[in-house]
Order: sequence, then C-alpha cells, then structure tokens
Amino acid sequence: MFSLAIALLGALVYYVVVDDQDATARRDLAVAARSAPITHPPPCVWLFELRQDTVWSSPGAPRGFPVRGALDRVAAGGRTRVEVVEAGGQTYLVRTQRRGGVPVQAVMDLYFPVAERQRLLRTLCAAEVVALLAALLIGQILARRAIAPLGEALDRQRRFTSDVSHELRTPLTRLHVRAQLAARRLRREPDPQLIARDVDQLVTGIGQLGEVIEDLLLSSQLKRHRRSFGLTDLAALAEESAAAEAARAEARGVTIGLRRGPGDHVVRGAQPSLRRVISALLDNALRHTSQGGHIWLTVGSGPETVRLSVRDDGVGLDPRDGERLFARHVGEPHAGGLGIGLALVSEVMDAHGGTVDVDGRPGAGATFTIRLPRATPDDRAPRLSRVLLPQRGRNEGAEAPGSS
Repeated sequence: MFSLAIALLGALVYYVVVDDQDATARRDLAVAARSAPITHPPPCVWLFELRQDTVWSSPGAPRGFPVRGALDRVAAGGRTRVEVVEAGGQTYLVRTQRRGGVPVQAVMDLYFPVAERQRLLRTLCAAEVVALLAALLIGQILARRAIAPLGEALDRQRRFTSDVSHELRTPLTRLHVRAQLAARRLRREPDPQLIARDVDQLVTGIGQLGEVIEDLLLSSQLKRHRRSFGLTDLAALAEESAAAEAARAEARGVTIGLRRGPGDHVVRGAQPSLRRVISALLDNALRHTSQGGHIWLTVGSGPETVRLSVRDDGVGLDPRDGERLFARHVGEPHAGGLGIGLALVSEVMDAHGGTVDVDGRPGAGATFTIRLPRATPDDRAPRLSRVLLPQRGRNEGAEAPGSS
C-alpha cells in the first residue's frame, strides 16, 4: 500500500511537470513566432519566413527545417499549426502561423525539457524502488512483531512441557522403585512394620510429587512471589531428599552420605523449589556414578550464607563445560549431564538470590555447590498482629496516661 501510494504520487508529479513544461514551451514559441526578429531569435529557437517562394531562416538552423508542407498550407490560407517533429535524432516543437500576412514557422529544440523529464523519471523510479524496499522491510518488521507473541507463547509452551517431563521423571522413578521394593518385601518377608514404613514413604513421595506439579504451575511467577517465601531448613531438605533417593541408590549399588555442619541452616525460600534443586543435583549424581560409588551431601553455614554441596566419585566432567551444563538443551535430555535439570537449578537459584557452582575433572567426580542467603533475625522473628482495644469512656474511670 505504501509503495502504491508512492507510485501514484510519482505519476502525478511527472504529469504535472510534463504538462507545465509543454505549456511553457508552447507559450514561449508562440511569443517568438509573433514578435521575435528572424535574425536574433530566443535561445534554442529558429525562425523561418516564406516570401515569394523563398524561405528566409535564422542563422544556425538545424537540418531538415523548415517543414515546407506546413508553410505552404498556412500560405494557402490554412490555420495555425503546432506539432512535434523528430529530426536528426532530436525532438522539436514546430509552430507555423501568419505574421503580418507572411507565413512564419518557429522551431524550438526540446533537448533540455526532454532531458529534464528523463532525469525526473529516473528519480521517480529510484524513489519507487526505495519505497518498495522500505515497504518490504517495514512489512517484515511488523510481521515479526505480530508473530513474536505467538512465538513466545509457543516457546513458553515447549519450555513448560520440557520442565514437566523432566521434573516428573525423578519423583515417578522414586515411587516406582519404592513400590517395587515394597512388593518384593511383601512377598519375601511380610513384616507389618516394614510394609507400613514403605507405604508411608510412598504417601510422602506422592505428596511431594503433588508439590512439584503445583510448583511447576507457579514457576513462571517465582520471582514475583519472593515476599511469600517461608523459612526453610536446607539441612532437613537434604536429609529428606537423601532418604527419598535411598531406594534408587540401593538398587544402583550407590551409597549416599549426609554431612551436616554445626549451627542452623535456615534460609528464606520456596520449599518445593529448593527440594527440586537438591533432587536434581542428586539425580545428576546418581546418573553419573557407577555401581559401588559414593555420593556425599554436605550442608554448612557461614555468617551470611548457607552452603549445600553434592559430590560424587563418578565419571566427572570437563571444567570448560561449566557454563554449558546450566544452559537449556531441550530435546537432548540427560545427554552427558546436559538437558534442563541443571538449567532449572540455575533458574531457581536466580529466583532465590543464590548461586550455583560446579567443580570437577574427567574421571575424578564432580561437585555442585549451591549458596543461599541465610535467614536474618528479622526473618525469624514472629510477626505480631496489632490488636485494637475499644476505648473506654472517661466516665468509666479511665486512667490518664502516665498514672501509676
């Protein structure tokens, strides 16, 4: 539409300029034919007079002129004639009329008006090309802006699907292994206490699975809900996660050990999200630790931070892959430790104002360490609600302030 408007405007400008040039040339030629002396005509104009079958002309007249047929017709009593004539590869405007009873022919060279028209036409064509390219560019920009929200929505959908598929895999695997162990014990040694313990762990695992699903639905708003974070004992979460993975570790022949440093390890955060972090780190360690290997969870506290590390003696990693480990690789889950599990760990840490670091080398295991701000005394203090008591009237004997 934009290029069409430019084309219409260019055509209008060209028509106006050509019409103005033509009108000016005809007017100047008419003035020259009526009054200009034949020996000194205006620039680019030549005059011819027919006197007794003899043609008199201005000096330097171009070849092919005058147009004798037009002079003869006017001499025979014809009307004034104005025409465009091509001669010698040039264009001329010719006016033939009577002046004082003598047939006169005025010839004007149209080289400069034609050259100006050609320049104008080239300029308008170039402007149309530029307008067309600008229209295409603007169209692409507008189209991308229009499609961008749809692309973002599809990206969020793919991201959510990948998060769900990854986050549900670990708890479902735990429940599956736990159910298998419970069924095996039920067949071999039907001890009511062991069966009750296994059932309790299954119930706990199902509850945690529900928390993961709910947390995934709210994960996109995690940063907005930082004020609603509660107090969470990171050591208790580590102990709980180690116990939840105990059955899977036993089935793989891997030992999980927990080391808890002195002091408390309370942070302010979303408990389901932090549990997902520890679960993802343990899951990563289990997948890269061979049978007979060991995994150590260590929780410690500093003046301002609480630190949790997950170390294994598995296949290790290349330190140069540190940043790549925490990048999303949707479509390649769990390929060499990549995927979205560790990416989710990084995202949750960012939302909680924490950090995650990795250290290791090939064949010598790996250590993942998260650090979170330690809960301050203000965070731990109970929030007291103000109670407004009804005022007693002075006639009820209310004591004045400051009275004993």
